[in-house]
Amino acid sequence: MLRRIKATAVAALCCTMIGAGVTGCDGDSLENWDPLASSSSPKSTPKTKSEPQSEDAVISGTTKIKVAGHLVNVSCSGEAADGRPVIVLLHGAGDGLDKLAGIQKTLSAKNRVCSYDRLGSGASDQPDGPQDMAATGKVLTGVLDRVAADNPVVLAGHSLGGLIAARYAPEHQDRVKGLVLLDATPSTMLADISKAIPESAKGPAAELRAQNLAVFQGQNPEKLTITDGKVRSAGDIPVEVVQHGKPYLAALPEYGPRLEKAWAAGQRAWLALSSNSKLSTAEKSEHYIYVDQPEVAVQAIERVAAQAGAPANGG
Repeated sequence: MLRRIKATAVAALCCTMIGAGVTGCDGDSLENWDPLASSSSPKSTPKTKSEPQSEDAVISGTTKIKVAGHLVNVSCSGEAADGRPVIVLLHGAGDGLDKLAGIQKTLSAKNRVCSYDRLGSGASDQPDGPQDMAATGKVLTGVLDRVAADNPVVLAGHSLGGLIAARYAPEHQDRVKGLVLLDATPSTMLADISKAIPESAKGPAAELRAQNLAVFQGQNPEKLTITDGKVRSAGDIPVEVVQHGKPYLAALPEYGPRLEKAWAAGQRAWLALSSNSKLSTAEKSEHYIYVDQPEVAVQAIERVAAQAGAPANGG
């Protein structure tokens, strides 16, 4: 039974494997665990209801914009400085832009920062049907067109948001000038789970395997099918990969150490995104680095934004 794993470890496992904020994931209610339930973390702020904003208005605060026939909930704050890129934050699966409010506020003191709810998340519309990476990328393009226009962009993504950002950047090198991946879902996560936890596994490991495989097959609020793929190069843009430092995945009986090893390998693999990439560890953090150690996330994003806004070769 799942309650055999201590509650904090199970919650962490849920969050890392799926990238979701988990409710009902505690020692007393694990049989009813919904790995994609919204987070009740005090770090989150209430969602804001708003009407669609006119297409030529500068977005300030939270509003809805029209993208490919859908209403997408976006939030922007801070002023655009000369030569500085617009920072766009991408949330993990099961989360929304409300969970990013704290880090967005901090970053907006020196930067123009925006976040958005993907279709099926937060206050955005539901998708018309199943989505793939191309579909979620099309929505991201529409958001960038609206919030950044012709300005350069730095994408900072957590968990699934990091995977989406990393898949998007190589195909959009004209506008994405920097990346920050905060414990991003590895590019080979489906194979990693299948290998780390075999079909013969029993108990909590078997449940974790089955639920995550289902999520990757599209059984999630975004109806997003997530397939494995090679890490493609985005050129020489600045990239910072920040991984969790607390090895809590090891708490899963028998298979936990394998998951930790696979996750760490997946973080290293992201370095192939750029010839100007760097891997660091948030030593005191579990999966939610921007919550556990917000200063680490903020510093990484500001470093990349500064490099992305610097003139080429200092000229």
